[in-house]
Amino acid sequence: MTNIADIIASAGAGEPQLDRPERATGRRPRYRTIWISDVHLGTRGCNADMLIDFLDHVDSDTLYLVGDIIDGWRLKKKFYWPASHNDVFWRVLKRAKRGTRVVYIPGNHDEMFRQFAGLDFGGVEIRRKAIHATADGRKLLVLHGDEFDAVMLAHRWLAVIGDAAYGALMRMNVVVNLVRRRLGLPYWSLSKLAKHKVKNAVEFIGRFEETVAREAALRGVDGVVCGHIHTAEMRDLAGVSYYNDGDWVEGCTALVEHRDGRMEILYWADEIAARQANEAPALRAA
Repeated sequence: MTNIADIIASAGAGEPQLDRPERATGRRPRYRTIWISDVHLGTRGCNADMLIDFLDHVDSDTLYLVGDIIDGWRLKKKFYWPASHNDVFWRVLKRAKRGTRVVYIPGNHDEMFRQFAGLDFGGVEIRRKAIHATADGRKLLVLHGDEFDAVMLAHRWLAVIGDAAYGALMRMNVVVNLVRRRLGLPYWSLSKLAKHKVKNAVEFIGRFEETVAREAALRGVDGVVCGHIHTAEMRDLAGVSYYNDGDWVEGCTALVEHRDGRMEILYWADEIAARQANEAPALRAA
């Protein structure tokens, strides 16, 4: 396959040959709903291996893809699509075929798919936004969130420059974690540390969260689920429940809804570390 159009066009061509077949992991926890966003397939920063591990270990009735799943900005500059990215793509489509409701809400990096809003593709519903009803009766507005990014709206050229700088940081993150893996150390996010240390970044995140929560209140819903800023969070803002599902570039997080409507952020690097710690005694005994 030579470009993203070929990959997408092949979705109805039958069962794919996966580079990494789905793992049989026994009984998977099945959530009522899973939200993931900011995967950025098509970039070197995408943590596809960890996302594949996530998809092979959990299941859900509904899966929301909350934008920036494919990075069209980067693919326009240089095509990059390794086998692991194809494996993520097909795992999502296989979920839809197995009966999981999959709702895809394109973001700014995959805005080329917004023109197809209202259509279904390979069992995937493409929407600009959605209203999700939780098990405990709350209504949540689901959208990517770039609509509330003042930099994106007012100065697109500045956003592109910022994206280039962020890409450089992500490449550094890949190198740092390659070294850590060889040393037997767990995954660690360089950019997450930088984001929490830089005052302007902290202020921007706070303003973004307040703006999104205010819009949710104006629309008469109980809460909002978004992505975009790569910062997983659950908090109450003036009576509005704000949820951000994070990303699969640096944080590797997902937002999940349990059967009773309880919400939780899964930090998948921590989940892998806990699993490996539990498996270690058995491996040593063998």
